[in-house]
Amino acid sequence: MKPLFLFALCFWIFQGVSSQTIQNSSYSTTGYIKSDGTIQTSSYSTVGYIRDDGRIQNSSYSTIGYIRDDGRIQNSSYSTVGYVKEDGRVQNSSYSTIGYVKEDGRVQNSSYSTIGYARGVKKEWAAVVFFFFEFDK
Repeated sequence: MKPLFLFALCFWIFQGVSSQTIQNSSYSTTGYIKSDGTIQTSSYSTVGYIRDDGRIQNSSYSTIGYIRDDGRIQNSSYSTVGYVKEDGRVQNSSYSTIGYVKEDGRVQNSSYSTIGYARGVKKEWAAVVFFFFEFDK
């Protein structure tokens, strides 16, 4: 009994360390982003990936976009769909502010209403999930 409990405890701790929870404005879990860039639904089904080189892929490994080092977010055709600024401001391709990713993980729309939470998630990754690409959550 002890080894099974110890295994379950280690698995639970590992899951908490290796992934960050994505929540809606009511704090309900809508998904997870693992430290390796895997995007999952709340039931742990993989819906996409964010690769180390900035490629954004769907669950079938098709590239649907890119995150560039300068904060540009591009679609699969390399057209810029938006920007994530150093201060967490998220802009569309016309430079209009569409939201904010705050240091504490709050994600807000352009009116500063909280639309979700992504604590411990890179701001570019949070912007991709909340504003730019539809993942079947």
